[in-house]
Amino acid sequence: MSSDRFIRERKGAWQRLEDLLSLLDRSSLRRLHREEVRELGRIYRRTASDLAIARAESRDPRLVNYLNSLVIRAHGRIYRADASEGRHRILRFYARDFPRTFRRTWRYTALAFAVFMIFGAVAFLGTWRDVEFSELAGIDTSWRASNTDAGERWWKTLNKANQIGASAIMVNNIQVMFKAFAAGALFGVGTLYVLAYNGALVGSVLALTYRAGYGNELLTFMSGHGVIELSCIFIMGGAGLLYGAAIILPGDLSRVDALRLRGREAIKLVAGCVPLLVVAGIIEGFISPAPIPPAIKLGVAAVTFIALYSYLILAGRE
Repeated sequence: MSSDRFIRERKGAWQRLEDLLSLLDRSSLRRLHREEVRELGRIYRRTASDLAIARAESRDPRLVNYLNSLVIRAHGRIYRADASEGRHRILRFYARDFPRTFRRTWRYTALAFAVFMIFGAVAFLGTWRDVEFSELAGIDTSWRASNTDAGERWWKTLNKANQIGASAIMVNNIQVMFKAFAAGALFGVGTLYVLAYNGALVGSVLALTYRAGYGNELLTFMSGHGVIELSCIFIMGGAGLLYGAAIILPGDLSRVDALRLRGREAIKLVAGCVPLLVVAGIIEGFISPAPIPPAIKLGVAAVTFIALYSYLILAGRE
């Protein structure tokens, strides 16, 4: 094919690509019509192919330079727009989708909260009356002897290596939350077990420290990070129960459709909790064990409570 014919047959597409790129310069990819976005991708690929042909057949150097600059310009606009769209999706998820999903599924979160608190209260009362009850909650007698019986404030060791401690706490918290969620696949029973076990463990440890005479110190330590950490346990537990309910009680949907729909909701809850757990880990590693007045730690608890639940209840409303 001659160079003149090549240009004549292709220049309409090149001009259209320039027009679309000029439109992008004044706007963004999201503002283009769906057909225009498809057209942009189609013409970009065709122009890139034309550039390869022009180079291979040693056509006019000015044509090669023109097509090269056009392809580079289109590539930059398309992939920069893709990155911007990705950031926009993330922001939209945390600003709207996650809190809306929390509000739609709050009953499952409330059930997770109830199970945790009931077993925590039973374990606290049982251990308060009889220290041997703590063994039913999974507390080893050797741990009890070297910590609560000895009056050891084990949480203060975090001050020796805050960065390492905070990282370890984040990893551990994320593992516990994912266990609570993943166990939902066992018809929700696994999630109930994780919630009950962790509730009983916390309740027993608190009772042991109160029996030893320094329970208020442990409660103060827990207060700073506990609002976010426990809230994530309840939300992730609710996600597991939501998934388990889809297996047992699909409602009017087929079991497959229920799993697909509720599984998508559960994944949103899980994804929303991950950055919250990072915040909780930072607080637990740097603020909770620090030798600062209890009022400050309680203040952190109050602020995080107001901020978190204002976000979950109000964000994303029309």
